[in-house]
Amino acid sequence: MAVVQAPLGEEVLCAIQEVDFEHAHRLYWDQNECVFLEHFLSPKVVEQHLLSQVERLRSDVHRSYIPRHKKGGSVSYYTLAAKAPVFLELYRSPAFIAFVSRLVDIPVMPCPEDDPHACALYFYTEPGDHIGFHYDTSYYKGARYTVLMGLVQRSTQCQLVCQLHKNDPARPMQELRLCTEPGSMVIFNGNKLWHAITPLEADAERIVLTMEYVTNPEMGPFQRFISNMKDAIAYFGFSAVLRGRWSHPGQVNAPAANRRP
Repeated sequence: MAVVQAPLGEEVLCAIQEVDFEHAHRLYWDQNECVFLEHFLSPKVVEQHLLSQVERLRSDVHRSYIPRHKKGGSVSYYTLAAKAPVFLELYRSPAFIAFVSRLVDIPVMPCPEDDPHACALYFYTEPGDHIGFHYDTSYYKGARYTVLMGLVQRSTQCQLVCQLHKNDPARPMQELRLCTEPGSMVIFNGNKLWHAITPLEADAERIVLTMEYVTNPEMGPFQRFISNMKDAIAYFGFSAVLRGRWSHPGQVNAPAANRRP
């Protein structure tokens, strides 16, 4: 007898209900706005709903290389919207957005649709793929929160390294090295977590989903230019960024009430 597959929205709701929220909330704040939920979605749910879409997108990966900082591949929000909308189903899930908002103690919302980084995939598939230490700096007028969800972790060396309390003289720096196994999830304030991805070894791969949420979707023209340049050079290429700008004109300064949630 065939097993009936529950909709992804139902699986997300069940996963939220399984989280020990008080513990996760306390840990998030104790770790300077960063928490690792090791078994948020089960590997089975990831396989049933997401991995087939990942395989379909391999030909759409844009690879970039910045000496001494970054090497790897990315698939933008625009490509996910056109070819793999299941990822946006998760990203836009009202229950998931409410969960993140409760965790960070402020209402958050998806990024505007002209942001190629709003929901994207990162592919570490060639030896040496990595990202050096950085903050996920918010160019928006409000805060930006990053959610990283593991999809593929066929590597023992390619890990997320988090240095907590890096700039807090009152607390010792604490380093976390995390293997983002399928269904695991990291949530953090982009302006506060100093983090990196260690290099991938041969015959291995790591693929993660990134989802960005903001408290204010407005962005000034200069900040938008800087954000576009960063995304074009380091992640998705100029053609992808320009295509998004042409497809969503007027998004930058549109009132928040007129934007899609």
